[in-house]
Order: sequence, then C-alpha cells, then structure tokens
Amino acid sequence: MRGRTLERHQQRPAARLRRGFPRAYLAPSLQASFAWREDFIRTFLARDLAELGVRVPATTMRRFWTMVAHCSGGIWNGSAIGSSLGESHTTIRRHLDALSSALVVRVLQPWFENLAKRQVKSPKVYVRDSGLLHALLSVRSQTDLDRHPQLGASWEGFVIEQLLAQTRPGDSYYWRTQAGAELDLLLLHRGQRWGVEVKYADAPRLTPSMTTAHDDLKLHRLLVVYPGERSYRLAPKVEAMPMQAAVELLHGGRGGPW
Repeated sequence: MRGRTLERHQQRPAARLRRGFPRAYLAPSLQASFAWREDFIRTFLARDLAELGVRVPATTMRRFWTMVAHCSGGIWNGSAIGSSLGESHTTIRRHLDALSSALVVRVLQPWFENLAKRQVKSPKVYVRDSGLLHALLSVRSQTDLDRHPQLGASWEGFVIEQLLAQTRPGDSYYWRTQAGAELDLLLLHRGQRWGVEVKYADAPRLTPSMTTAHDDLKLHRLLVVYPGERSYRLAPKVEAMPMQAAVELLHGGRGGPW
C-alpha cells in the first residue's frame, strides 16, 4: 500500500509543486494551491512561530527563510547569509534552529570519519516541504520550475524527505570531501550503510564521485534515484532507480539484479 500511494503521488500532475499539505495538494488549481501556501507562510511566521516562543519579526524571518530556500540543498554558510541580512552568524543560527525545530527546515549533518581525505563538516539545509520551497521561490507553475536554478535542488530535497519519511532509518547524513567527492544521503539502516545519490536526469551514469563514495564509505549498496521509470545497473552494488523502487528496496524488497 505504501508503494502504491507513493506512486500515485509521483504521477499526479504538479504533485511536487504542491507537495504535502492536504489543502495545497487538493486545491482545484495550481493558482489556488499557491495562494494557500502563501497564506500558510504568512500565518506561520506571524502567529505560529510566536506561539513556539520565537520572537523575531515576521518580515525578518520571511527574508531569512527565502534565503534558505535559495540555498536549499547546499552547504550551510551562516556567515554569508548573516552578512546579507546584516545580522551576526549566531543570530542566523538561532533563526535556522527555530525553523528546524518547527519542522519546516531540515538540517542534514555531515558524516565524517578517519579517512585520508579532508571532509566537509558543515551541514546541508533543505526546505522540507517542496510546495513551501516553491512558494518561497515564487515558482507558480511547472514551467517556472523547469527554468529555475533550484530545479535539481527541489528534486533532491523532495526525494530525501520521501525516503526519510517512508523508511525511517536509524540515522541519516550527507558526505562530502574537500576534493569534491560527495554523497547526497548516507543511511545507517538495519546495521548497514546505504548510500543515496539523487540525480535530476533522464539516464544518470556512474561518476567518479559515486565510485569514491561507494569505496571510501564501504557502502552496502548505492542507490541513484532519478525521475525515470526503470531500474538499471551502473556497477556492482550500484543501481539507478525510481524513487518508489528505492523506498521498496529499503523496506526489504529484492530490488534489481546485481
């Protein structure tokens, strides 16, 4: 049942544009959905955060959240955002913690261990609901999204949220070296290390970065999730697959041939 529900969510037109809030998802049009999400953001910032004890002006937090949206899927640089807003990096960190505690932003921590490589130790950030991400970016239609520089980041965040919500791993991280090798998602799942690389491409191929992540992190398997319909092997224990197939595999399904 879980897989069929996810499949219907993927196939419905503009589902990712609207994302998870029922009234946004079920609105009669994209315009109505966008209007509801805009109203939600205003209400959340003006009322809900205050009820959670956050005493920051709504306009300030809206600017901050919009900046987070523009760097969603990127390495967190609080000093740069603080400079843009004219606030200290410690204040910016408090803003981030407030949105993270309110479950509208995900702070994905880095995985690092004693490897012979310099590893990035700053977190990555995501706006958790892609519908809210698109509202913050003023993305109103699929055409807008297709032309937006955050297109790939939107897909990456959507996949990560779906996998974490559907599979509930023990722990989740990302991994990146100073030399540029990276892994979008490292799951400590059922006593094994699973890697997930998210690609917004018609037919992703094996990259040196994937090979490095697989070998250095000693992954049980590496899943390359893309918006296609078939699964195919890229290398031993490395397979490209749709998101639904990745969810089923992490739930203990057989997966594709190796």
